[in-house]
Amino acid sequence: MNKNLNPLNWTKKQQIIGGAVAIVLIGSVTTGIVNHANHQAKERKIEALKNKKIKLCKARAEKARKLEKTNEADSKKLLDIAENTPTDKNIKLAEDSILKIKNAEVKKVFDNQVVGIKNRVKLETEAKTAVSNYQKDAMNQDKYKTAQQSVNRLTSSYSKGLKDSLNKQLATSKKQADDATKAQQAKSASDSKAKTADTNKQQSVSTEATNGNSNNANVASNTQNTANNDVASSSNSYGGGSQNNYSQGGSNTSQNNTNSGASNQGQGNSGQNNSNSNSNTNTNTGGNGSDTNNNGSNDGSNNNNQPQTRYVGWVSVDGVRRYSQTFNTLGEAQSYVDATVNSAEVINLGFEHSIRYGVEPA
Repeated sequence: MNKNLNPLNWTKKQQIIGGAVAIVLIGSVTTGIVNHANHQAKERKIEALKNKKIKLCKARAEKARKLEKTNEADSKKLLDIAENTPTDKNIKLAEDSILKIKNAEVKKVFDNQVVGIKNRVKLETEAKTAVSNYQKDAMNQDKYKTAQQSVNRLTSSYSKGLKDSLNKQLATSKKQADDATKAQQAKSASDSKAKTADTNKQQSVSTEATNGNSNNANVASNTQNTANNDVASSSNSYGGGSQNNYSQGGSNTSQNNTNSGASNQGQGNSGQNNSNSNSNTNTNTGGNGSDTNNNGSNDGSNNNNQPQTRYVGWVSVDGVRRYSQTFNTLGEAQSYVDATVNSAEVINLGFEHSIRYGVEPA
């Protein structure tokens, strides 16, 4: 071993220098150790802070996740309410809740659902309006087709109840319209038949009246001829009495025949239509006294004028006649009833009331 390296062989000066160097070296080592310890403590503190921050961030993220789930659940609940009861208020509440959602995909799905609800409400409104318009004018086939097409557009499961109800209303109104059409056709045919029968009856009455007048004229003419013949051969002589010949028909007037002694003369006869007057006076003058006989007279007249039958057309609501009018002919009364029964007012009344109608002599 080198003697110079052994501290025991150092001089005092070397020992002092060596001690100082040793102190410096020991201080450096100690400082290094302390610095290292401080550095490790700082790193542990930083790590602790980092872990705390990470834990806090995780807590915040979990809280945000839970809040997002809550918002999604709230939006879904409000959307379900809007689907079942699509009022403006319910739809607005659903839209406001969707604004709180952060997840873009979920938000997009919910926004599309709101659009679907609004479109469904629009179709339902159009269908209800179309059906209502048809019910007010159930004889209009164009309005029926429009209503049917509008109802068929209701394809959403949420519209099923409304769609069934509207189809039922359409079927009821369509049946009423078809029944009214059939009844109108039947009444038109009946009116035509009744009008033809009434016309034939009037023609028959007119023909009978004409024939009656012609027969009366012929009877009057025949009577006149008979009276003239009687006048030509009426001179007859016999004792104790008198005789007068006369005939009826049209208008016939026989004058007095006076028989005095054995003489009997007949006076002229005249005939007129529609009047018959016969007068016969027999005067008998004999040796024992006088006898005068007056036969009665008969005036007759024919009147072909017959009373005219009038008809009342009526429509009742729940047994009370609300509409009625009197006409000169059956056809006019029936036409009035048809027009009244098929009016929009009476058809609407028929949905909730009992409607009856008819025609009868006034």
